[in-house]
Amino acid sequence: MTATEHASSVQAAPRGWLARVDRNGERWLLLFFYASIISVISIDVVRRFGLSYSSVWGEEVARYAFIYLTWIAAAFAVRDRAHIRIDALVQALPARGRAISWLLSDFFTLVFAVIALYLSIEPVITSIKFGSVTPGLRVSQAWFLVAVPFGFSCIVLRVLQSMRRDIKDLKAGRPPFEGHKLFD
Repeated sequence: MTATEHASSVQAAPRGWLARVDRNGERWLLLFFYASIISVISIDVVRRFGLSYSSVWGEEVARYAFIYLTWIAAAFAVRDRAHIRIDALVQALPARGRAISWLLSDFFTLVFAVIALYLSIEPVITSIKFGSVTPGLRVSQAWFLVAVPFGFSCIVLRVLQSMRRDIKDLKAGRPPFEGHKLFD
């Protein structure tokens, strides 16, 4: 293998890895947090009703895992355009009009997400500054407060990707990506 072939194969590996993370990152995280919730709650139920002993930390871990799960799922829904929407008027538009309406929708979502991201950083900083801890786990509250800015960061990234895809489709004359419907 020549040096040039080796350099190109090294450069291709991160792209492949990054592409897999981009394609499946939210799914992996959702699976992890969902499995965590189920595991912790199951263990807590057995401990509480089978052993007559409950833990302080079980409910807290499940609650914070659910918060992360919710924010990551929001980004996942934005990526697949699977969020709740009423698009009867949009469907009546021609392909170009639908693409423009999706771009406008993404723009307003981006504005909202950036404002929310900015506002959600302050509680994290305050928690770090004053050293607040959770009541049961006794770990820094900042680890759990960061779920909100993390979620909005993911949403911003997914909206920017969506806008890029829509602009490419609009320039190429392709119909816009309509998303995945949860229900018909």
